[in-house]
Amino acid sequence: MSNTISKQEVEAAQQAWGEGIIAIGKATDFKQAAINHIDKFYGYDIGTVLFKPTLASVKQFRGDKKSALSYFIGQDLPEDKGFALAPFTKVVWENEGIIINGGTAFAMGNYFFTKASGEVIKVEYSFGYIKDDNGDLKINLHHSSIPYAAG
Repeated sequence: MSNTISKQEVEAAQQAWGEGIIAIGKATDFKQAAINHIDKFYGYDIGTVLFKPTLASVKQFRGDKKSALSYFIGQDLPEDKGFALAPFTKVVWENEGIIINGGTAFAMGNYFFTKASGEVIKVEYSFGYIKDDNGDLKINLHHSSIPYAAG
């Protein structure tokens, strides 16, 4: 099994991550759906994960599963309102670029979250990826933010 990451693997991981966010918002047991999402897509079990969610300012960084879960479903921290519970109906990725460096990959661009109301939210992102022992991509860097607005 090769540890080399391909552009196609990154794009497939992005698509699946977006589908996972949508699934959390639709789930009857949204907590379990969010736990499954974190376990499937993030590398907390491999090593350090640098996670800076879009709507986090008090506890900006989420270096463990518990605080990541709180961000997605709003359970432990007062600032967390449950980002993934919006619910969203669509996530579209527009990569500015993908850098492949053997066993690591980085992607940067915009992603667009469509709420059930039809509202579309543009978010800027940078994601880093590594492979686990099964050859699955895991996120080890996730930074997202709302675009700068002058004034």
